[in-house]
Amino acid sequence: MTLLLAGDIGGTKTILRLVEASDSLELQTLYEETYQSGDFPDLVPLVQQFLSQANTPTPQKACFAIAGPVVDNTAKLTNLTWFLDTDRLKQELGIDSMCLINDFAAVGYGIFGLTKQDLLTLQVGKQKLEAPIAIIGAGTGLGQGFLIKQGNYYQVFPSEGGHADFAPRNELEFQLLKYLLDKHDIQRVSVERVVSGQGVVAIYQFLRDRKISSESPEIAEIVRTWEQEAGKQEKSVDPGAAIGTAAIQGSDRLSVQTLKLFVDIYGAEAGNLALKLLPSGGLYIAGGIAPKIEPLLQNGSFLLNFSQKGRMRPLLEDIPVYIILNQQVGLIGAALRAARL
Repeated sequence: MTLLLAGDIGGTKTILRLVEASDSLELQTLYEETYQSGDFPDLVPLVQQFLSQANTPTPQKACFAIAGPVVDNTAKLTNLTWFLDTDRLKQELGIDSMCLINDFAAVGYGIFGLTKQDLLTLQVGKQKLEAPIAIIGAGTGLGQGFLIKQGNYYQVFPSEGGHADFAPRNELEFQLLKYLLDKHDIQRVSVERVVSGQGVVAIYQFLRDRKISSESPEIAEIVRTWEQEAGKQEKSVDPGAAIGTAAIQGSDRLSVQTLKLFVDIYGAEAGNLALKLLPSGGLYIAGGIAPKIEPLLQNGSFLLNFSQKGRMRPLLEDIPVYIILNQQVGLIGAALRAARL
């Protein structure tokens, strides 16, 4: 058995998990704790406190999933002053083997640690076990990545596909594109600006300002408060969550229309990714939004837009599509990646 340390390092919170791994890569969690990242000047004292609380020997291997790019085994977190360097961390923590990986890459590794209960099948398709696997996930941004079989394992490749251009397909979506270009005085709109938490709010504002439906007083107040707090690092309200909840409950027509357009565009972008990669091993929908709007992804609109690619439709209908329900998939992935060091 090997003692591992897995971490999910974010600008707001850090989750650490102590794991025991067998030779067959079966993982057993021994201890886990969540910390406010801003309470610590660096990752080292945070890990030291965690290991002291766990009352455990120093782990043999460690992997930390970072909310940001990892370049040459170093990473700088966007919302913190932390600068992480693998060599320094290994020396100061006394851990022999260690790696830093992007948090979305960690999701890719984590797929292989999920159970059937952690997944919701949207489309059964015709899975090919040696084929590529794709991941897409809307949350704060829009993550995309893919996995390729190499030897006995899959290697995970990150992507910046979320920053590709938003591609409108009909009159309403063209109007949305123009609205965002004019509103923000920009030259292009990335698909992440539409398919993400900020995208839910942007679509709502677009439909509201076009007077396609009237606002409910409750949602209107939340959105106005959020707009007034523009520029502040911390917001007192979460309009995306409120709009999503109202859409699922059917309590606000404008929210229902917002999520309908959001899901349509999300499905179309997932289909674009599938066309480029042909992931017959499966396309996995990750991110924080999907589990919260699960009923809206299951009503057929997502898959309709996913496969609506002209002559390529039969090809896309054969690709298995899953929603990842386990929000700790990145932490699982970090542990599995550490075990392979």
